[in-house]
Amino acid sequence: MLRHIFSKVRNRGPLLSTRDKAMPSIYLLTRNFHHGQVCNAPRSFFGVEDFLDDNNSRPYTYKKEKISKNPQKHVSFKQRTVAYMEPFTLDVFISKRFVSASLTHRVTSKQVAVAGTNSKDIKAVLKSRSDIPACLAVGQILADRAREADVYTAAYTPRERDKFEGKIRAVVQSLIDSGIDVKVYLD
Repeated sequence: MLRHIFSKVRNRGPLLSTRDKAMPSIYLLTRNFHHGQVCNAPRSFFGVEDFLDDNNSRPYTYKKEKISKNPQKHVSFKQRTVAYMEPFTLDVFISKRFVSASLTHRVTSKQVAVAGTNSKDIKAVLKSRSDIPACLAVGQILADRAREADVYTAAYTPRERDKFEGKIRAVVQSLIDSGIDVKVYLD
C-alpha cells in the first residue's frame, strides 16, 4: 500500500493539483493513507485497558482521586471556615536532644516564625537544650519573631501521642506570657 502511495507522489511531484488546488504531497499521503480520517486504535500498550480501578472508569495508570467513603456527609460551616478564622497554628516538637516550635499559616502552609534550641543563638546561652528553661526560652523567642511577622493569635492542638503538660505546656505558657494569644484545643 505504501509503495502505491509513494509512486503517486513520485509521478505527480511534490505539489499535487486536485480540482484547482495545489496541495503538498504530505497532505495527500495522509489523506490517501487513512482516507481523510484520523485513525485511533482502541488498543493500548501492554493491555492497560484490562486493569481498571474500583469504579471501572479509568485505567490504573491515571492518578486516583481520594473518594469519600460517605459523599453525602455534611461538612459544617466551622469545618469549612476554621482555617480562615484562625489562620496560624502552633507546632511544638520535643525530642530528647532539642526543642523546636513554629507558627504556620494554615492556608498557604508557610512557616511564619520558627525557633529551636538547635539554632546558634540559643545553643550558646542554654545549659541544656531539652529542659524546661530551654522550652521557656524557645517560647519567648518564637513570640518575638511572631510579633515581627504581625502574628498575635495562634491555635494549638496537641498531637495524639502528646499530653498537654510539662515541656509542651511550658512552651505554650511562655508564648502566652510574651503576648501571643494561643487557643488550646484539647479533645
